[in-house]
Amino acid sequence: MHAFDLDTFEGDRIVVREARAGESLVTLDGEERQLEASDLVIAVADQPVALAGVMGGQATEISDKSSRIVLEAAVFDGKSIRKTSSRLGLRSESSSRFEKGINAATVNEALDAAASMIADLAGATVRAGIVQAGQLDMADKQVSTSLADVNRVLGTDLTYADVEDVFRRLGFGLSGSAETFTVSVPARRWDISIPADLYEEIARIYGYDRLPISLPQDAGTAGELTATQKLRRKVRTAAEGAGLTEIITYALTTPEKAVEFSLNPSKQTELMWPMTVERSVLRQNMVSGMLDAVSYNAARKNKNAALYEIGKVFEQTGNPKEDLPHEINSFAFALTGLVQEKDFQTKAVPVDFFYAKGVAEALFDRLGLEADYRATDQLPSMHPGRTALISVNGQPIGFVGQVHPATAKAYDIPETYVAELSLSAIEEQLQPAQPFAEITKFPAVTRDVALLLKAEITHQEVLDAIQAAGVKRLTDIKLFDIFSGDKLGVGLKSMAYSLTFQNPEASLTDEEVAKYMKKIQQSLTEKLGAEVR
Repeated sequence: MHAFDLDTFEGDRIVVREARAGESLVTLDGEERQLEASDLVIAVADQPVALAGVMGGQATEISDKSSRIVLEAAVFDGKSIRKTSSRLGLRSESSSRFEKGINAATVNEALDAAASMIADLAGATVRAGIVQAGQLDMADKQVSTSLADVNRVLGTDLTYADVEDVFRRLGFGLSGSAETFTVSVPARRWDISIPADLYEEIARIYGYDRLPISLPQDAGTAGELTATQKLRRKVRTAAEGAGLTEIITYALTTPEKAVEFSLNPSKQTELMWPMTVERSVLRQNMVSGMLDAVSYNAARKNKNAALYEIGKVFEQTGNPKEDLPHEINSFAFALTGLVQEKDFQTKAVPVDFFYAKGVAEALFDRLGLEADYRATDQLPSMHPGRTALISVNGQPIGFVGQVHPATAKAYDIPETYVAELSLSAIEEQLQPAQPFAEITKFPAVTRDVALLLKAEITHQEVLDAIQAAGVKRLTDIKLFDIFSGDKLGVGLKSMAYSLTFQNPEASLTDEEVAKYMKKIQQSLTEKLGAEVR
């Protein structure tokens, strides 16, 4: 209910309508509110004088000089009032009541009571009649159930007479029999609409202390981890086995950091009323939050950090104001400082790209996946010469590399290596558990080959050329040396590989291995122009 000063009205017709874009209203608290089409307003002479169900306007406020008063009482949609109240950050006694629901049957009684009190306390004269608009269905609501369902849900052994007594005390109508009965719920109890509401009322009146105590009778089911939960456990085990420590960072960040390390940035999902701009946007990567954690530790002299996080990032492909973002499970880690401290026997070993890549490779080995690494300069915040895109079966799943020195300076951190992988994409690539394969009794044969290559040729290109030879007995390829210098010539480098061959059904002969090596060397020469040293 709201009271207006009638003398402030510029017209004699009160209308409830939706607000128009661009309209504004100064409310009773002195704040100017910008209105939207979803807001309900009470208007006089086509000008808003109150936010319906939330707060009145300052221009029509009752004052010491008021001599003519208009009382307005209404039943507004609770959802609409809650949206307006939340959007404006304006919580009032009125909005709270409408959100929870009001007794629509006694609106006129409340209006009469208020007018009577004003007449008694202020000596006012009440004009006859009520101006009314709109209609409400005030008929009793019919809800049906059975005595068997009541006893099944409550675990009781009530009789139909017990149920009749409960609803008599509540003032509800009851018809039917124990098999099926219907309850007439008056409009004052808008909170009762389904059979479960009736069970609650019966239990409340009958007495919760009188309900029998018993264990659930339904048979339990065996629990099982989902595929996502199993993957998260495997990843956590691999990360902690590599010496990483789990952290949890905020899912909310700044608009800039939200997309800083994202391979495919999307629309940003912003909070409508953030407490601070530092926590205003849902993240699209986890690396920026981890770098904040590295910076926090580095500022407190903890310069050796190996951290990881398993969490969610949020991709928005629709309208951020209407559609929920797509949640993507992700894994990220950050490494900085020393892998091994200096002592009297060994030198200090700092973190480098290959150590970070090794952590990722250990994870893929545990998951039974083959990952490809290709150099990239796609991420401006990553070092262009020490960053690689990671893909599995041609599907990009993340990256690993060094944070760009300029970015590291902005975060106030030392040289740091990071990686971020999409667990959702990895889960799609996982294969069913492989059956046991008997370990072969026949020995493996290894051969080393040193290649003279152009400096721009990558390790992956060499692997692809070796695989293109189509040697089916080749079981493993390892790069064990890289050398470059003036002795080799300008723009050249040497790469040495160890190749392993094995036949699970027989021992390989020297002639067979020599034939395999010839095919591989021929492929390297044709595809890369490599010179075998």
